Amino acid sequence: MKAVKIKKAGGTEVLELQDITLRKPVKNEVVIEHVAIGLNYIDTYHRSGLYPLIYPSGLGMEASGIIKEVGSDVTNFSIGDKVAYASVPLGAYSTHRIFKTNSLVKVPDEIDLTLAATLMTKGLTTFYLLYKTYPVSSGQTILFHAAAGGVGQIFCQWAKSLGVKVIGTVGSDEKINIAKQNGCDEVINYSKDDFAKKVMELTNGKGVPVVYDGVGKSTFENSVKCLETRGMMISFGNASGALDPINVPKSLQPKGLFFVRPSMGQYLHTREELNEASKTLFEKVGSGKIKVEIFKKYKLDDIKQAHIDIESRKIIGPAVIVP
Repeated sequence: MKAVKIKKAGGTEVLELQDITLRKPVKNEVVIEHVAIGLNYIDTYHRSGLYPLIYPSGLGMEASGIIKEVGSDVTNFSIGDKVAYASVPLGAYSTHRIFKTNSLVKVPDEIDLTLAATLMTKGLTTFYLLYKTYPVSSGQTILFHAAAGGVGQIFCQWAKSLGVKVIGTVGSDEKINIAKQNGCDEVINYSKDDFAKKVMELTNGKGVPVVYDGVGKSTFENSVKCLETRGMMISFGNASGALDPINVPKSLQPKGLFFVRPSMGQYLHTREELNEASKTLFEKVGSGKIKVEIFKKYKLDDIKQAHIDIESRKIIGPAVIVP
């Protein structure tokens, strides 16, 4: 059994693949043998120290696998169950791990486990963004940044299935077709074009009721310009760096805007919320309304290269680590 550990924050050089030994699971814990591990941009925040950790620490918060052992109080899961999770504590970068069942979901037989590993964080994020943070309505026009990325590909398909018109942004011309293939009605290359100006043109000067932004620092100011009166700015990621402190009188007050910084833990806090979200996600994928193709698979031994690739934007779409 092996796991990736870090002893301090830093670059890819801090990633260490170590041999591990697991104790027996107790109470509501299970032992999971991982089939696949989701690779997410947030993993680089944990490694770099942007999101501080207590060291030494594992990494990774999303994986799928098979239950191999169960604790004494476990009643709703059994040995052999197909399961997946997207939750703290960190430690998904491993061949096996002990995990509490309160954040675990069963994976339906029709959903491939390797696919499930990359669905959890991106798919559950999409669920709370579209249904909880700002519940969209059919006929609305919305703006989503990084539409060709892992979350973007799922989000845009899902939003389209709800009758929403999606304006997406991408960082290069080669990503335009990817965004369009995944449900975007209009795509703007924000590295070349003034996306705020384009959005206002596409909405006849009205703007959009909501902006979903996982990019962060480089897109915030122009995103605010895209919003209609009483619109909502949803900042759920920092791919270009953390936001500077917001000048409320300048940025939000003139149009009476709402600003939200959501996370999965806030919206999938209870077992009922997690069950609702995962059930809806698996139904969308099972029905074919959301199609997900894994862009690349890495071995656990290749974790340093995986982090280099994701930080240099070489990963276009979902990627997994196969232990």
